[in-house]
Amino acid sequence: MRSTPHLMIFCGLAVLALSGCGRKADGAAAAPLARAAAASAPPAQNVGVVKVRQADVPITVEASGTVTALQSVDLRAQTTSTVAQVLVKDGQNVRKGELLFRFDDRADRAALDKARAQLARDRASLADLERQLARAKELKAQNFIAQNAVDTAQANFDAGQALVRSDEAAVQAAQVAVGYNELRAPISGRAGIVSVYPGSLVQANATAAPLVNIAQLDPIAISFTVPETQLASLLSATRAGQLDVEALPPPGSPRGAPSIKGRVTAVDNLVDASTGTIKVKAEFDNKAQALWPGQYLRVRVTLRTLQGVTVVPQAAIIMRGNDRSVYVVGPDNTAKLVPVQLRQAMGELAVVEGLDATAQVVMEGKQNLRPGTPLRIQASGGGGAASAAASGAGK
Repeated sequence: MRSTPHLMIFCGLAVLALSGCGRKADGAAAAPLARAAAASAPPAQNVGVVKVRQADVPITVEASGTVTALQSVDLRAQTTSTVAQVLVKDGQNVRKGELLFRFDDRADRAALDKARAQLARDRASLADLERQLARAKELKAQNFIAQNAVDTAQANFDAGQALVRSDEAAVQAAQVAVGYNELRAPISGRAGIVSVYPGSLVQANATAAPLVNIAQLDPIAISFTVPETQLASLLSATRAGQLDVEALPPPGSPRGAPSIKGRVTAVDNLVDASTGTIKVKAEFDNKAQALWPGQYLRVRVTLRTLQGVTVVPQAAIIMRGNDRSVYVVGPDNTAKLVPVQLRQAMGELAVVEGLDATAQVVMEGKQNLRPGTPLRIQASGGGGAASAAASGAGK
């Protein structure tokens, strides 16, 4: 009976020894599991990121346009004659009313003198007829002549008056014909190439080549077309007030050449159904004569400005059907897929909604990412350029 406690103590020690062995065995088995878990974790991915930018973004439309003069006139002769003087030079700036050509007017002046002489003769005859009428009325009052004699004198006087009025019209017509022998500038502008010389024969023919063209250069207009999808925005902007437009420097311009500012003055009253576009006309100050009629160039119309919007590079957006999303850097430095709403696309940039103002968007390396992938952020040339572009969009 006394040996029983010792046996119980021994058994207890054996149990403790066995339990300790069990713990060592569990620890030995857990280590490989931990190593296996570490081995199965995805490796960190190298990515280039761009900081989300908050900016005021102008919404613009670019289109091809043609420079046109607000006023352009082809000058042609209105009489058949020979050129006596050419008073305008090729490319000369002329003022409205300035004398440009003088034709041989001897025949027309002779016709004018003849018409004036005829008028003078008939006025003298009319004065005599007036005296005869007055005398006839006196005699009739004294009952020396019959009423028909007075009526005859009245008819002769009325006919003389009509003849004088006809002669006056003939004089005016002759004066107009003489006036056709001096050709003056109907508008102010720049003359083109003169096509006649002193001694040249000119004719009153609408199909004949013009003597010279005069085009107004300042101000000047640019006509261009925009897609009908932009019509609502275009009309809304014009109703709100002045709609600004700028003419971009044409190809071959010196580096750094500035654009020329103008304003939209007219939107056509119909959409061209064959092309789906509508014509627009803009007016520009052209004192430096940088714009020339017939010139082809690009114009940019600012329809509106989005205030304080979120701007990201287009390349950062992931498109799956109608869904748009971007990868951003999460708080634990892992990839986080965030859905966004595309509000406006504009070249390399896009205005989106659904991102935090301090988010960093993955620009490069997003094709290898999954939600929760660890990220290793590195410098990205493309991302930096896009970020700079986004900064410029807000200026």
